[in-house]
Amino acid sequence: MIRFLTSKFLTITLIIILQQNMVFSKCQCDNQTQGSDHKVSEALKYKLIAMASVSVASLIGVCLPILAKNFSYLIPENDLYLMVKAFASGVILATGFVHILPEAFEALTNPCIGENPWKMFPFSGFVAMVAAIGTLIIEVLVMGYHKRSEMRKTQSLNYDEDTHAADHGNHVLTSALESETLDSPDLLRNTIVSQMLGLGILLHSIILGISLGVSVNPNIIKSLMIVVSFHQCFEGMGLGGCISQAQFNYYKIAIMVLLFCLIFPIGIGIGIGISNIYNENNPIALIVEGLLLSASAGVLIYMALVDLLATEFMSTKMLKSFRLQLGASFALFMGLICMSILALWEEY
Repeated sequence: MIRFLTSKFLTITLIIILQQNMVFSKCQCDNQTQGSDHKVSEALKYKLIAMASVSVASLIGVCLPILAKNFSYLIPENDLYLMVKAFASGVILATGFVHILPEAFEALTNPCIGENPWKMFPFSGFVAMVAAIGTLIIEVLVMGYHKRSEMRKTQSLNYDEDTHAADHGNHVLTSALESETLDSPDLLRNTIVSQMLGLGILLHSIILGISLGVSVNPNIIKSLMIVVSFHQCFEGMGLGGCISQAQFNYYKIAIMVLLFCLIFPIGIGIGIGISNIYNENNPIALIVEGLLLSASAGVLIYMALVDLLATEFMSTKMLKSFRLQLGASFALFMGLICMSILALWEEY
């Protein structure tokens, strides 16, 4: 009898606790109150300051590698430039692993979007994997098409040389074209890398900007403003390095720089505009945010590991110098540590 009553008591208690948890979870998914007018106006002031500070930090970060060609000690062939690039690559890698991917997992496992199917399968990791493989396939297809085109051009030049008995001047011209052909794949690869990297950065920047724009807590905005400014500056260094190696014309460089510098403030502006109707716990918003962040993380992780780190660390110059390997490895870990500290700062 005592066991029976005890069992009934525990069952009833468990039901009450579960019901309370369900009610609590439901309340957490409802629209949150926006706070007092004074708090909202103060938050708006810091949002405007954040738009300016992030833009300036982004401009400084992305322009440093691009302008570095004007200084002899920062040209791409210099060891110091390789150190800076390794540091920036570490920043991008940590951004994907430490900043973006955990947020994607958090969004797609939020109780507000339900159990089925989001908790039955790790969608964040799956989407990140597909995005990384998709980036690889795009690079392979574009590079393969370019390589086949160059091979057809080379065969055509050789045919013309044999049939028309080209003179010495034609031999010089052919040699110049063939040397340009050998260099062009690297140039094309740098172009693809910079554009894909820029796309991944833009995706998560606008999402983070919207998140900051809809916040009404001045203390959170002030903290995020500092963290994001450093974040954008370091990340801009990585993007700027890729842009400088791609050898774009001034018009394309200006467009890419402006997009990187303005995308976060644009996200903040969108967040300010929808702050009265936006609910960060809305299931659709959480799903879209989680999927986009996952894709962005996959692109950045692939770019950092394959196109940036593997390319530089496996280069002939790096393999010949143990001192350069140590320096680049130290710079890489410094980039990882700096971004990890920023992630820890965001939590507090």
